[in-house]
Amino acid sequence: MPTPHRHLSDPRELNALAHPLRMAIVELLSISGPLTATELADRLDETPANCSWHLRKLAQHGFVEEAGGGTGRQRPWQVPGLGFGWDDEHASGSIQERRAAQALSEVVMSRAMDRLREFQQRAPEETEEWRTAQTSNEMVAWLTADELKEMNDAITAVLDRYVERLTEPQRRPPGSRLCEFVAWGIPTYFPGVEPA
Repeated sequence: MPTPHRHLSDPRELNALAHPLRMAIVELLSISGPLTATELADRLDETPANCSWHLRKLAQHGFVEEAGGGTGRQRPWQVPGLGFGWDDEHASGSIQERRAAQALSEVVMSRAMDRLREFQQRAPEETEEWRTAQTSNEMVAWLTADELKEMNDAITAVLDRYVERLTEPQRRPPGSRLCEFVAWGIPTYFPGVEPA
């Protein structure tokens, strides 16, 4: 996968993005390309004024920018680049940075869980092809730190094979749909289970 567009460490930037509507705006602009506040409002079931206010807040931190080609309320907005990286709440850094990073991680994961629940509710409406193509996995395994890193790197490598399709529509095969993968590989803490 290409290096994320930005690495966030300033608590003010992390906090600015750690808002469900702002994250939804950034997601839609990343996936759909330039949109106006009115178009975003229609898709997000919000008011144009509210979307416009949040767009200006995002623009203050460089998360969005005007795309050009519009006037007044019909100004389209775009993301200046794809992807953000930030150190999670356990990384070294100020207490403010760790708290802001944790808040942003929680917003991102909450939105992913909402999309999972929406799919589960709508699954009966899906074709058999799409119902059988989807899966959810959960597992635990005894791994060394090197093995955990190797597994995480392998999963990332598989996902990276398709990342260019997000920004290059001509690479999307007929019949393809936007799909989401959420993965994490972490040490776990079960009561009474100590490292080997």
